[in-house]
Amino acid sequence: MDSDLDNLMGHLGEFGRYQMRQFLLHILAGGTAGLHMLTLVTVAAVPDHRCLLENLESSLNATYDNPDASDFIPTDSGALDSCHYLNSDNASVPCNAWVFDKQYHASSRAIEWNMVCDNRWMAAVAQSAYMFGVFTGAVVLGSLADKYGRKTIFCISAVLQLIFGVGVAFCPDFYSFLVVRFIYGIFGSAGAYITGFVLTMELVGPSKRTICGISFQAAFATGVMLVAAWGALISDRLLLQVIYGLHSLLLIPHYWLMDESPRWLWAQGRIHEAVCIVERATKINGQPTPDTAFFVSRGISGQRTKEETADGSGSAGLIDLVRTPSLRAKTLNCCLNWFANSLVYYGLSLNTGKLLGNPFLMLFIVGLVEWPSYIATVLLMDRTGRRSLISSLMLLGGFACLLALYIPEGMLVTVIVMLGKFFIAGSFAIIYNYTAELFPTVVRNTALGVGSMCARLSGALTPLIGLLDSFDKTLPTFIFASLALISGALALLLPETLGKPMPQTLEEGEQFGKGDTACSSCFGRKRTASLAEPEPSSPSIALNTVD
Repeated sequence: MDSDLDNLMGHLGEFGRYQMRQFLLHILAGGTAGLHMLTLVTVAAVPDHRCLLENLESSLNATYDNPDASDFIPTDSGALDSCHYLNSDNASVPCNAWVFDKQYHASSRAIEWNMVCDNRWMAAVAQSAYMFGVFTGAVVLGSLADKYGRKTIFCISAVLQLIFGVGVAFCPDFYSFLVVRFIYGIFGSAGAYITGFVLTMELVGPSKRTICGISFQAAFATGVMLVAAWGALISDRLLLQVIYGLHSLLLIPHYWLMDESPRWLWAQGRIHEAVCIVERATKINGQPTPDTAFFVSRGISGQRTKEETADGSGSAGLIDLVRTPSLRAKTLNCCLNWFANSLVYYGLSLNTGKLLGNPFLMLFIVGLVEWPSYIATVLLMDRTGRRSLISSLMLLGGFACLLALYIPEGMLVTVIVMLGKFFIAGSFAIIYNYTAELFPTVVRNTALGVGSMCARLSGALTPLIGLLDSFDKTLPTFIFASLALISGALALLLPETLGKPMPQTLEEGEQFGKGDTACSSCFGRKRTASLAEPEPSSPSIALNTVD
């Protein structure tokens, strides 16, 4: 019975020494996920480049800043054209070979394979291949973790992300590189991260799940900072990728140090194992140990009762999210929110090399700026409510991107871009909790899964959208800004969930928040007493369903 499981887990307390030890093991997967996600930013960096002028220089001694080269290269908006040169007839023709500025990047996949000009698509497709791998991993490995166990999938993913994280450095050609990048994405930023997140949510008490959940995103940002730090220290792209891959060694000892989720074991009928883990944990926490025999007998009898009463009826699923008008509107609104958040988040993260200044410093700051964003989010979420905060952050993030389009290049545009990342990181953190609270229990996991799939899809499309700057340099940023503004405005139509009891059935989900929009809350009639009366639910309770 579920009440018996809750009573058993209650012996652990909210967050004792045992949960802290396990949480520190789990959150390492958040750091490696962020690191693996953005390795291409440095390993396949595209430095400034120009045509190699074969009548003036050789590929062995050519330097990017050769002053004589400017006489043979046309200008593009005041800068040297990176894809054309002037032939003997003074006509502009495409490059056959390039000279790269090696001030920051002595070697990279882009330099080796000339991922520039007409071949720019190669870098975008390589990043998209990884993102599609993450998409696949989120769908497939999440289901496998429910079937075979969180710890099992975590440890398998740790080994495979180590193998493919190192192995991708040795791919001899572009197409094998794409295949390995895809598999690398499945395990590098999906498998261990998702299962580690779920393990934490199923172990800590309700009051700690919010801060623990957002801490995983802070760990992800730390991984981004590590990408920048190692990139600044190591100039050789092969050694750099190997170093990135070896970070997964941190996850290998988890096989011996980490416990399976007692909640998953209980659900699988492995009652004695679940009780033994909790019994050992209570001793570490200094709490009274549970009555093992009592809980084992209750768990076994509960499993028998479930088997006896099972009627074989189907459960709610994906189609129920769009079957009725209110749930359909909330589903589409949330999907757009997930899509826009991910698009802007990765759009800003992947394009730090275009900002003026040291690209490693820019990337480091892009990761660092997420930390204060998450701290502010934790402090504000239970005070301002979810709807107003997520809408405000997305609107501010969209305005920051839009403003950056109309400011000349310089330090000011860098500051505005960093502010945009600050706002979007906060809204991206909220959408996990908000989605879990909006939808009824019977389809909550499905709703989170659909939202996550929308985020992974937009993450895969982000590098491809970046290629649109070939037509207009402002077009990708305009798309990012527009989607953030539209999604932020539409979020005001969603109901507030702070202090509300979470819906359980589809009927409750359909009625939940009807008529509760930002406009009705500010200008409409006052809420009824039943709606205004808070219930001690928190975003953390909803997070327990994320698996």
